Amino acid sequence: MAGAPIILVPGFWLGAWAWDEVVDLLRAEGHDVTALTLPGLESRDTDRSQVRLTDHVDAIVDAVKSKDRRVVLAVHSGAGVPGYAASDRVPDRIALMVYVDTAPGSGAINPDLTDPELPMPSPEDLAKNENLTGLAEEQLAEFRRRAVPEPAGAVRDAPILENDARLDVPATVICTAYSSEDYKKYAQEGHSWLDGLNVLRNITYIDLPTSHWPMWSRPKDLARILGDLATAAGKA
Repeated sequence: MAGAPIILVPGFWLGAWAWDEVVDLLRAEGHDVTALTLPGLESRDTDRSQVRLTDHVDAIVDAVKSKDRRVVLAVHSGAGVPGYAASDRVPDRIALMVYVDTAPGSGAINPDLTDPELPMPSPEDLAKNENLTGLAEEQLAEFRRRAVPEPAGAVRDAPILENDARLDVPATVICTAYSSEDYKKYAQEGHSWLDGLNVLRNITYIDLPTSHWPMWSRPKDLARILGDLATAAGKA
């Protein structure tokens, strides 16, 4: 076995498919890798009207508990909130939390959302609000073709955080769209989606300048980092 098992959770509008290239690279190196599709994100035809944040947390916790060893749990973008909540539930089963261009969020992502779901933004809004550095037009087109609206319940709900043991789970933040210095600065300013960075007791930052979707814009580099982290976690 090449280190600790790796569980990959994609961010908004994505399924397990978003990690395909990274998964192939990691498996080629002998790693045990599982990519998740969270409830409600299976397809556009899925009924997601009753999906809540706890359903996403449950899915992540179930994946963690399915392994017979402590895991590296890597969460991307909007999955930072349910991922952090999962570390609250099963801190003893996680060797390392990896936040891929995200952070341990302590509040609801959008508590004021009134629509029944949150669709992917228009190309114009996406380009205006997100870092697309290094992404090919073909990749963006595939993203848009396969994107699934996010369940509103998962976006409106705040995570349940009541186990202080989560604060001792080692964490690595892979900073892509923003630098590590930006992350630290914004966390100090009090943004709720970064709040956990102010309280976790063991955080490492890695800068990987690229888009908000490094699994597409720099998959080899991201896979190398994840593989190295899993190898080190397996020896700890």
